Amino acid sequence: MRSRWLLLSCAGVIGLVLLGCLWSNPGQVQGSRADGPDLVRPGVDASRPLRVIVYGDTRFTDPKETSATNPKVRRWLVDKIAEEKPDAVVVSGDVPWRGGAAGDYDEYLVETKIWRDAHLFVYPALGNHELIGFEHPCLENWWRVFPELRGLRWYSVRLSGSVYLLSLDSNSSFLPNSPQIDWIRSQLDHLPSGVRFVLFDLHHPPVVDVQAGGDWSHNGRPNEHALAEFLAQAHEKTHARFIVAAGHVHNYERFYKDGIVYLVSGGGGGRPYTVVRTPADLYQNNDFPNYHYLKFIFEGNKLTATMIRVADPEASAPQWEEKDHFEVQAAEPPSR
Repeated sequence: MRSRWLLLSCAGVIGLVLLGCLWSNPGQVQGSRADGPDLVRPGVDASRPLRVIVYGDTRFTDPKETSATNPKVRRWLVDKIAEEKPDAVVVSGDVPWRGGAAGDYDEYLVETKIWRDAHLFVYPALGNHELIGFEHPCLENWWRVFPELRGLRWYSVRLSGSVYLLSLDSNSSFLPNSPQIDWIRSQLDHLPSGVRFVLFDLHHPPVVDVQAGGDWSHNGRPNEHALAEFLAQAHEKTHARFIVAAGHVHNYERFYKDGIVYLVSGGGGGRPYTVVRTPADLYQNNDFPNYHYLKFIFEGNKLTATMIRVADPEASAPQWEEKDHFEVQAAEPPSR
């Protein structure tokens, strides 16, 4: 397939970049199953709470690059996440700075070796930076590092008996009757019994603090608005709580809309992005920058979530602070 010219907004600058990977061959963008999980997280101990780390926008690249990303903070976060010993690390995209550069993925492998040594399971979503370049190196680089996802651009994972992950591709369409929306609908129609929480992971946020004079990419795009409209209707018919985690905005935001928790967690190391918080944002702290990760603990019918933030990015050693905390209760099971 020929590469196509698409508009890309990066760090507030909109320019033409060759993005052959976007909206590519539909045969390469479908989840492999419509009626069950593509992957099952093995070896989860059902006798203890499920622990999941959620974050994104790391932009792994040569540590000499300190403008697009903060390599010191990036490593602090990787090491701290390893200390958490989570059952899964869910990444909302922009793992590399440039998806067409194999060296950026090589740097990811170097800096996250501690995760593989600890046998952590990593489940990434495709971000826009994964797709900067020609089609073949873009997806091949991603699949080389995450071989269990080969052939997939969106996929599902059963993380535990009660928690189901849908990792989505916001570079592909969420419009009505699109292949991805049809796949999401089928996944929700065939949720395994016992699932109480569905975690959606994607890069571009469906709900966000809209900034006066902000650019189209960070202020919420029609594509993700269509997803939010679909989820609002699907949530009413699905006996599970929906949690939607996205990135792209290099900050932290939290919303509750249509019975769904929407999170923006883009504090993995990419250059920080300031926001003016709207009244709908349930996180009203104006500390900046917000390099951070989210820690989810699923226990029974309850999710306990904590935002853990780098207290001082300029310090010589990391210090951590808990800056947001919330709980989500699963719905009562339907009576028979």
